[in-house]
Amino acid sequence: MKYSLVITPEAEEDLSEVFSWYESKRNGLGHDFLLQIESGFRLIEREPYLSKEKYKGVWRYLIERFPYKIFYRVEQKSVVVLAVVYGGRNPAWIKKRIII
Repeated sequence: MKYSLVITPEAEEDLSEVFSWYESKRNGLGHDFLLQIESGFRLIEREPYLSKEKYKGVWRYLIERFPYKIFYRVEQKSVVVLAVVYGGRNPAWIKKRIII
């Protein structure tokens, strides 16, 4: 079963900030990052429970090649992306950010 993907405004902001940061480091690197994100999105749309449940009801997908994580909830037939977060972030900060 394929789920529909919903990206919260906060997650959109995360993506925009990370894209800009990578692009400032090397032209095209931000686009490479977004390709990895898109690949992750496609996977969690198809198999949202394949990843690890990190917090109660919040799942985590690790991005390949980049040290980022996608945090999301599964709600009925939707995957709701809550955040795209640097993997080295303080877990307490992450939890506070994504637990609603």
